[in-house]
Amino acid sequence: MKSITIKGSKRESVGKKSTKALRNAGQVPCVLYGGDKALNFSAPEVSFNSLIYTPDVHTVVIELEDGTSINAVLQDIQFHPVTDNILHMDFYEYGEQQEISMEIPVHAEGVPKGVKNGGVLRFNLRRMKVKGLASNLPDYIVANVTPLKIGNKLYVTAVKHEDYTILHPDNTVICQVKTSRNIVAEDEEGEEEVEAGDVPATEVNDEGAAAASNDA
Repeated sequence: MKSITIKGSKRESVGKKSTKALRNAGQVPCVLYGGDKALNFSAPEVSFNSLIYTPDVHTVVIELEDGTSINAVLQDIQFHPVTDNILHMDFYEYGEQQEISMEIPVHAEGVPKGVKNGGVLRFNLRRMKVKGLASNLPDYIVANVTPLKIGNKLYVTAVKHEDYTILHPDNTVICQVKTSRNIVAEDEEGEEEVEAGDVPATEVNDEGAAAASNDA
């Protein structure tokens, strides 16, 4: 997974007056958790643009003025209700051999058979929450939608991978092909209820699709 470097400065004072002064100067007050104690620091608001205003996800390297370098992930962010300026950010420190949880974007690969027959691909899950070492987490998760017919669903089990653990129930639907208005599907099987313990990669049970996703 890609990482973004944020250059920050430790905050000696954390009162309301000093916090307001930081924001007026274009700085964002931040707190880093996960270490021996919480660390208060600040960084220019513009330095967070490539972290916040993007569909991609990144880990963060926080570099302080004393030469300290810390690996972290964004945990929480607060925006001003009117201006949308960043008011506050929380980060969580992690070690190189420590697993972290992150929401990873899902990218569709291929054109579903059902779409070719007039159906519409609908996503239920644009991001998936997974857990693993930061060095093993992908920039995005590939979902092979090619075998999906009208009425079929693609489950999270189709994109399981040895590098990370999926933090969703097995019967969670990533996407499905639905019938478009005024389109009648021919030779399509009816949908069935699927229990959490008996979920195929897709409702056409395409094991090849799951394997292709795992190799991606």
